[in-house]
Amino acid sequence: MPKITTQTSKLLPYLFQHLDAEQTVTVFHVGSALPETVAFFSNYRCKLYFIDVFQALPIVTEDDEASTPEQQFRQLLEIPADTVFDVCLFWDLFNFLNAEAIRALLSALQPHLRKGSFAHAFSVHNRKAPQQNNYYGIRQIDALSVRDRKAPPPGYAPHSQRELTALLDGFRVERSVLLPNSRLELLLLKA
Repeated sequence: MPKITTQTSKLLPYLFQHLDAEQTVTVFHVGSALPETVAFFSNYRCKLYFIDVFQALPIVTEDDEASTPEQQFRQLLEIPADTVFDVCLFWDLFNFLNAEAIRALLSALQPHLRKGSFAHAFSVHNRKAPQQNNYYGIRQIDALSVRDRKAPPPGYAPHSQRELTALLDGFRVERSVLLPNSRLELLLLKA
């Protein structure tokens, strides 16, 4: 059984205070549907899309491969055409995607985002930061559950904050918090 710890989040409360409790919220969650996350969102009127992108890593393009990274993401995500996300929980996915894959993911998500959509992510302050082998859930508005993965996802190659900000086409960093181990918690807003 994986060890479960709790991590405080300074940015999720800010994100959730900007959501209208009377409106249905549509959430894109990268990773498995953890019981505490499902329980947390049961307090909201929402539609949840749990897609474990980590299982498909690495996203690569071979010279003789017929599909582009964007096509691979579109096939993996299988998002209904009329779905628009209010919140995207990327967790630490960007640390495992190269620049081309980040652009491809965001391009695949573009039709499903609106101006004002929020996103949450973890990044690194220093690219030499050690790999965190975790996956995340939400316990409460300011507390995350953190579990150890059985095996680390392939392709750990974190981007500097400047590089990542440049890759997040259409998103701007609304707020960031420096965490222990040279990590960053990011709140992103779709411009």
